Amino acid sequence: MIVISPDTVLNPAALETRVVPRRFFGRAMVWPRGMGRGDFWRFVFEMQWLRYAVALLPFVFAALIWREFTLPIAQAPLLMVIAIGFFELKVLKLDEAARARITGDPAHSEALDRLRFRGQAAMRRIAARHDIAEGALTLVVEQSELARVRPLTFVSVQRAAPTPEVMALGAEDREILQGLFEGIGDERALQRANLAEDVFVREVTVEARSVSAHARLRARLERGGMAEA
Repeated sequence: MIVISPDTVLNPAALETRVVPRRFFGRAMVWPRGMGRGDFWRFVFEMQWLRYAVALLPFVFAALIWREFTLPIAQAPLLMVIAIGFFELKVLKLDEAARARITGDPAHSEALDRLRFRGQAAMRRIAARHDIAEGALTLVVEQSELARVRPLTFVSVQRAAPTPEVMALGAEDREILQGLFEGIGDERALQRANLAEDVFVREVTVEARSVSAHARLRARLERGGMAEA
């Protein structure tokens, strides 16, 4: 899981938006800070042009092995398009038949319920921490559509008023969001639910007015304690 915020990406200008939710996969390339080597290569694999290059590797190898067929191979764009389509739609993503086989699993509803419950709790805590009294906060959990690789999940907190924005989140806020996927496999369980429904953006919205006075008081006391420390 990668928390998307102006403080956690190298190119915060990519987070500018006029609408909520702001989506990223296939629309804007964001570069998170501090990724490990595994996360980096998983992130790079999300680049479509790189996947196209992987799909075309057999043609490159064939041209190197059978040099007399280099020109015919290079002039076979239809075969290349078919190879890319097969790799993208059959290998990396689920077609309708594969999606139908995983539809209806009760575990999918459980994963979405966990996300909704934890998301609402997290949004209330963040609203209290930022002393937001009006408007709504939306937790946006967006996953990659690629099925047969490790899940890649972007998590952000967005709001439409006073102006649409992807909120800046401090270390404490990001720690709160880590609780969205507490169970082992919860992130992958969400991926399976998203693949079954062909929906890859989940939103959890909380009205700031719904945050209790007790939660706001606790947040003030916590801020006061950190200030004294």
